[in-house]
Amino acid sequence: MAKINNLIEKISEGNNPLFEELYGTDSVVLKEQADRYADLMSDFEKTYGTDDVQLFSSPGRTEIGGNHTDHNYGRVLAGAVNLDNIAVAAPNGTNVIRIKSAGYPKLQVDISNMVIDESNFYTSDSLVKGICAKMNDNGYKIGGFDACIDGRVPKGSGLSSSASYEVLVGAIINELFNDGKMSGVENAIIGQWAENNYFGKPCGLMDQTACSVGGLITIDFKDPATPIVKEVDFDFVSTGFSLVITDVGGGHDDAASQMEYASLPTEMKSVAAALGAKVLREVTLEQIVENIPAIRKKTGDRAILRAYHFQGDNQRVVDQVAALEKNDFQSFLKMVVESGYSSYMYNQNIFDVVHTDEQVVSLALALSEMVLKGSGAWRVHGGGFGGTIQAFVPQEKLDEYVKTLEHVYGEGSCHKLFIRAKGSVKLDL
Repeated sequence: MAKINNLIEKISEGNNPLFEELYGTDSVVLKEQADRYADLMSDFEKTYGTDDVQLFSSPGRTEIGGNHTDHNYGRVLAGAVNLDNIAVAAPNGTNVIRIKSAGYPKLQVDISNMVIDESNFYTSDSLVKGICAKMNDNGYKIGGFDACIDGRVPKGSGLSSSASYEVLVGAIINELFNDGKMSGVENAIIGQWAENNYFGKPCGLMDQTACSVGGLITIDFKDPATPIVKEVDFDFVSTGFSLVITDVGGGHDDAASQMEYASLPTEMKSVAAALGAKVLREVTLEQIVENIPAIRKKTGDRAILRAYHFQGDNQRVVDQVAALEKNDFQSFLKMVVESGYSSYMYNQNIFDVVHTDEQVVSLALALSEMVLKGSGAWRVHGGGFGGTIQAFVPQEKLDEYVKTLEHVYGEGSCHKLFIRAKGSVKLDL
């Protein structure tokens, strides 16, 4: 714990290696971040009346390889990005967690009552309670704390603002009450469990793991209870390419569209079930092809196409990692495009069949191909049906690419990012 005045003084001095690691070396950006933390600490002191605090940061994530593979125990390639959620926090000696998040109602959770409340699904309160419940079950100490949070991971951007928030809360509890003993991977597993059981949303484990662990990583979910996380040694900055995530909007919260999204893991698993398995990771492409006549009677053709996508993208992650480790960036870019085509043709998560007049992702991919064909790469990013696309853009085409996409999707819709080395972390200044 440290006094707010001392922390503000340290941050404002500049020449902060940790800040440069999290946010880059641009002096304007670093000044903005210093002001951001100072403002949040001042808000904390005004809100809770104490000035002995700890600082935390939790990044968003970008999915680079493996689209819709994690929920069937596949492989992914992902990276933590420099857009983050930050928190100022301190224990309050009670059984109540109080969180003030910019732009959201104040949250208050009594952790003496851990019962799952389905009427509270899809709320931040339920996420916090679920994280506490699982940490308690796993033998960790929990307690009440006060926090102010500022989020810069855009909601609905495909950069996993919810996963970033989950592992941020886990990191706060881990540091305040457990001396940081919990690993980043376990923090991710707990966040996913809370989202599945207390928040009421089925999800894979990629988002939480990438946000919690940080860096450029490949994750193998063959055993989801103990995923294998491997750091990938590659310097994206040296390529001269920018990683651009474009917020294309779209997507619907109505029941029909939610069913469309839920059909992805369900249909993949139905193909596995037809072969006597639980998930597609347990079967091979050869087994699927050999049994198509029997499978399609049970699952329909779209499920088989989605299973075909899974098998291709699951292997493609291995090949992408190998290409990066050999510094073969051109082969990597080629596979990014192949992954995008597979998502479009086989996984079919580019637009939903309920709102066929709205194809924001399709249009963004067409514009990306127009500008980048032969020089860069582009694909759907994350869940699909709306949200975001991803592109690797050579420096000489960056202005043209941003101008083209923002002409359609609005100024500020393109986010130029870099992969940051640290995941959810307490800031030791």
